[in-house]
Amino acid sequence: MHRRTTALFALSATLLALPAASQQGKTPPVNLYIDVLTHDMAGMPDMGGMLGGLGGFMARRMGGAEQVRPTYPTTRSGGLTGQYLDMALLNTLKPGVAVEDQIPAGLQLGKSLTLVPFEPSTSGKGTSSPGKVPDVEVRISEYWGCGAGIRPGQPKVATFKVKGGDKPIDPKNPMAGMQGIAVEASGSLSQGLYAPDRDIDLKPGYVYWPNRQYGKQVPSGARLAGQHRISGDGIPASMQFQVEQAADFMPRLALRTQGGLDQAIALEWPSVERARAYFITAMHMQMLGEHAFALTVWSSADVPGAGSQLHTYLGGGTLDKWLRQKVLLPASATACSIPQGIFAGTSNLQGQQMAMPAMLMMTAYGPESWITYPPRPADPKQAWNPQWSVRLRARSTATAMLGLDFGGMPRMDGGEDGPPPPQKKPSMKGLLKGILGG
Repeated sequence: MHRRTTALFALSATLLALPAASQQGKTPPVNLYIDVLTHDMAGMPDMGGMLGGLGGFMARRMGGAEQVRPTYPTTRSGGLTGQYLDMALLNTLKPGVAVEDQIPAGLQLGKSLTLVPFEPSTSGKGTSSPGKVPDVEVRISEYWGCGAGIRPGQPKVATFKVKGGDKPIDPKNPMAGMQGIAVEASGSLSQGLYAPDRDIDLKPGYVYWPNRQYGKQVPSGARLAGQHRISGDGIPASMQFQVEQAADFMPRLALRTQGGLDQAIALEWPSVERARAYFITAMHMQMLGEHAFALTVWSSADVPGAGSQLHTYLGGGTLDKWLRQKVLLPASATACSIPQGIFAGTSNLQGQQMAMPAMLMMTAYGPESWITYPPRPADPKQAWNPQWSVRLRARSTATAMLGLDFGGMPRMDGGEDGPPPPQKKPSMKGLLKGILGG
């Protein structure tokens, strides 16, 4: 009964994730989901070109390569500069059985990738002693829209005061200690915009790559395009397909920033091939006291409510709608400015600057495509029983610390982000001040 219930939930999730066209026929018993990400951390080297040798060295020192292998999912959020690949497969006929993907040579990951079920992590016994939730005050200021100046009606501000109460929090039963906590809120923020959750999470019945047994760092310059063949127990012999160039890794999002936190911060980037839209958010945290914080958030949207939750893979319908509503920047955009002074530091009660660097995230949304076999017939009256489907999604992202001017600074990997700006190069002391605040 437990196995049947698990299979039913897995099948329901598959039905929701499948394209509308395939839902009009019989749901394929085998469904493969492939996500690719190209990420750039401004000023940092391409780790895909470095981690091969470094990873092997670390593995030898630590006693095993499994300790440095990436594991699914790796494409959800940008980390180090490089390329990332995630694969998840559900075979409803043989759930949870390992499969092989015979890959093209251009992927530079050997002859095949092995997809296996996830291994639940085992957490050790907690040793921390019970503690109390302190009284905390957080003030959130919300801005939106590109431009050097702050737009009328901004910011929207809300303050949240959390009273921790006197009851200690037991690490073994944290919810029991939450009953005495009270939250006071004043002001208001915009109603948030949320993208549909279409990711494939770790769950029983699926098999994944990368994993603890066979995970590898995708090399710099690797290509997904080419012939793929999926094989394994219960996999149809027909499951081979061609990944076209349009579904491959996208080019790097070469974001350039210029300007201090007390200035209008200029953002520029070359057009990213195959990008359908762009979106940018930034966040700045300041400490006003021991348990008092000020958080400033900004997005490139022309409307309020768009936040970091939009940095995900978006389907075509959502992209088109949010482009019309000016939530996203069009594919033709190559520049944006963060309004002057919204991230400028403030002083605490002792008159000291306690600001952290502002953090920026940018996404170039790429194409999404489906392969279904056999293809849907042109005649809607003709019977159609697809054997398998493949969903391919691509995007390119970039992160940067604002207040540290990377526009034109030499990259650590020897590349150049652009012409040098007409200003003095920051000293090491200046860089430390920018990182530590004050």
